[in-house]
Amino acid sequence: MNGALMNYDYLIDKALEGQKKSLPTYSNFHVGAALETADGKIYLGGNIESASYSLTICAERTAIFKAISEGERNFKAIAVVGDTVEFCAPCGACRQVISDLCGDIDVVMINSRRETKVLKISELLPFAFTSKDLE
Repeated sequence: MNGALMNYDYLIDKALEGQKKSLPTYSNFHVGAALETADGKIYLGGNIESASYSLTICAERTAIFKAISEGERNFKAIAVVGDTVEFCAPCGACRQVISDLCGDIDVVMINSRRETKVLKISELLPFAFTSKDLE
């Protein structure tokens, strides 16, 4: 595990499970995510594509919105896996949502060889737009 102080094997397994539920009808790029709450509950997400690409939703936002809709507000980490030999990092929109709704949590990025890299969301999105910018 690269850069991690914690063992996220269980979260990686769940992200792979989420990847199997993805529906990438047009890109055929399967992405899975697993979001862990502060009390250990895990929410899965898979990317879901629409013919109108702007209506497509990423795996990370699927997992986050599921958790938020169930009343969760405190998060520990999110794992993201994709069909690539490179680490699967969240897109810019997902980075903003993670920062805004989950706080400065660990982002566990996984490649197709199950190698990992863990960074804080603040490392992936420095100078994030936050609620403080709205004051």
